[in-house]
Amino acid sequence: MPLLTTDTTSGFASASVPRHLARGAVGFGSLIAAFALIPAFGPVTLLLAPVGVVALRGCPMCWAIGLAETASRGRLRRECTDGRCELKPASR
Repeated sequence: MPLLTTDTTSGFASASVPRHLARGAVGFGSLIAAFALIPAFGPVTLLLAPVGVVALRGCPMCWAIGLAETASRGRLRRECTDGRCELKPASR
């Protein structure tokens, strides 16, 4: 009998994969544009960097973790028994 059953998702996951991918497109696009457009428009383009950071919720790695969590939401669960935890398919 499992002592603890929890969902593997955390605060990184989004409501859906398309929404998460859209956030990534806005975030990475803003960060890339912030630096790539400096020669054409000057330092004012650096104002796009905070937009990218907010869209990615802090960092690109956090976004990647959230993508994995969003894709696996509801498909996996963690069971811990006697101090040993395993990921198992969620029973529906």
